[in-house]
Amino acid sequence: MVMGVTVISVGVTPAQPVPERPPGLRLAERLAVLGDSTAVGLGDPLPRRGGWRGVGPLVAEALGIRPDGYLNSSFTGARMACVRTEQLPLALAHRPDVALVVVGMNDTLRPDFDPERIAADLTEVVRAFAAAGTTVLPVRFHDHSKVFRLPPSLKRALSARVAELNAAIDLVVEAEGIACLDLDALPGAYDLTAWSVDRLHPSELGHRMLARGFTDLLSQAGFAVPEPVPLTCSGGVEPSTAGHLGWLVAKGVPWLWRRGREFLPYAAVIMWRSFRERVG
Repeated sequence: MVMGVTVISVGVTPAQPVPERPPGLRLAERLAVLGDSTAVGLGDPLPRRGGWRGVGPLVAEALGIRPDGYLNSSFTGARMACVRTEQLPLALAHRPDVALVVVGMNDTLRPDFDPERIAADLTEVVRAFAAAGTTVLPVRFHDHSKVFRLPPSLKRALSARVAELNAAIDLVVEAEGIACLDLDALPGAYDLTAWSVDRLHPSELGHRMLARGFTDLLSQAGFAVPEPVPLTCSGGVEPSTAGHLGWLVAKGVPWLWRRGREFLPYAAVIMWRSFRERVG
């Protein structure tokens, strides 16, 4: 979820006339998506190099939101502070009924990881949306080491970081009384078919699962979901073996080298602690 790539913005598929609102349900007309490369849509490419689709357009389509009602201010490599300082002002200006926030994994891989700062930034984002009357849905994360193969020491280190990240998110969610999409509990989250060839971003199926999870929460919050998200893949591109190898050479290995150098000092501490525990 942390790839630095050039992003081609993708518009939402033109919607049909807005359906009538079912009795007692609220019809969302404006949606904002904030976050990192998963929020951008990486892992769900469109045909003919048409950019990325991903969770945002899928949720917009399910809610019946018109193209001018959709905004995606996310960008690759974003951290929680980026959402607060750079993406939030754009999203608030859009006046969304619903905002989705998918960010945090980039923070876990950096040497200045600070759960308290992450919680403070997320609190500010949530409260700003609440003051604007926006329903905001963040995510808490799965154990990424279960889908991205790592040496045991790095696996323990990453799992520990994700646990700290989730604890920070949980504190905010409980304090602010909001719903949150728990990726660890999302059915099928650890199936390899839910992940793209890089094992860092959701596949088309994975993005559909995220969108289904978000719209289920919105339905529980009283929003109409005129077109439930299907889990049958369509409209995207199935990555080829050549594409997989190309990603590994052009993106995967350089990313592992950059982030590995930043993350290894923390992993070394985990290894040392584990060694001391074993030798007593």
